[in-house]
Amino acid sequence: MIGTTLTDIRERIEALATEDGSYYVVCGRTGERPVPAAGLRFDTRTAARAAVHATEQYRSALRRYDPRTPRYDLIVCEEGDSLDLPDGLSESDPDAGGTAPGPLRDGEERQPARRRRIEFCHRVAAATFETLSDGECEGVETAIMDTYFERAETVEDPDDLCLCLLESMATEIDERLSPRRQADVLSATAAQLGPGERADEPVTAALRALRRRGLVGEFTCAPAAIDRASGARSVRTTLSEYALSPQGDRLPVLPVAVELYRHRPAMAPAALRVAAADEGWRITVELGAEGEPDGLASAPIRPNA
Repeated sequence: MIGTTLTDIRERIEALATEDGSYYVVCGRTGERPVPAAGLRFDTRTAARAAVHATEQYRSALRRYDPRTPRYDLIVCEEGDSLDLPDGLSESDPDAGGTAPGPLRDGEERQPARRRRIEFCHRVAAATFETLSDGECEGVETAIMDTYFERAETVEDPDDLCLCLLESMATEIDERLSPRRQADVLSATAAQLGPGERADEPVTAALRALRRRGLVGEFTCAPAAIDRASGARSVRTTLSEYALSPQGDRLPVLPVAVELYRHRPAMAPAALRVAAADEGWRITVELGAEGEPDGLASAPIRPNA
């Protein structure tokens, strides 16, 4: 399916890029620099034009699973060029790079956090599809799309479709893959996305990253409880405004697990245990523990976590 196509296109763009090039790809209409060319520089205008073409191919491939993937008017800019951008957005604004808006309502500017959330969800979804495709999990891919299209009909706000896609992914991966296979898929998905900030406290780092991208609100983390014999640790966190909704008696936690893998892969998440809390959720994360993984894609909602 689309996974191999996305992988090949992204690698082609990265092969064109250099560390200190003066050219980059940008939307001439909004100033945004969409994935997969976000943050990349190119030595020549010719290379940057090839990256424009490849980026358009990449985003066209994304639309095969999400027809509402944002569209851009991509152009090549050289360092020092200026763009006539919408009021309130500059090329140096972090929200002008690596984010993607969906359809705007008449006269409405989307909040930066919403743009970051939409693009992050699309990146996670694309990386997950790539991983499933590489692992020959076509049945899971098909089930995800069937569930997504069914649920998408009930979504009123187009901005929430990206959340619906992640919810569908978490549900089908949880139902159709063994716990060990789920862990392999999410670990490989994190590798596709690239490493996050390396931190001694990966739970805090992961939740901080999710907050920047608009998937969680405020959160607190208790000090880690450490098993002296095995070195495994357990961290209890309470968070508010989690963007994904419960599906029956389970909470989709796929993006949380993926971020945990990105921030400290050597201490992989072994289990996520979920319970309802005042105005949010209480999630206990077990890191580096032996035994069967539990609740990495979708976790049962328990009386206590």
